Amino acid sequence: MPTPTEITAHQSSRKLEIAFDDGARYTLPFEFLRVYSPSAEVRGHGPGQETLQVGKRNVGISDIQPSGSYGVKLVYDDGHDSGIYTWAYLYELGQDQDGLWQDYLQRLEAAGASRD
Repeated sequence: MPTPTEITAHQSSRKLEIAFDDGARYTLPFEFLRVYSPSAEVRGHGPGQETLQVGKRNVGISDIQPSGSYGVKLVYDDGHDSGIYTWAYLYELGQDQDGLWQDYLQRLEAAGASRD
């Protein structure tokens, strides 16, 4: 599994840039990371228990805390601070970003909800 060589939070653009030792580099919006948080609060404790995250367009990351040698905890300015983003999960989010984002937008629309 690739491991990060660089992680940079760009506050003005609200994007997390992450480079991996296999040459992959992803730029992940804070909103995207927040709505796909690996926490039980967002994902639930099993299939079908997910909670659709709404109103996260302008969410910020206030802190990035290491979690062992396998990931980080992202602390958001909306108070969300649970869930560990493993290197594997961040890599997967980077690879699948376009499809996951479209799925999120479709779920928002189906729920009559908003990013704002």
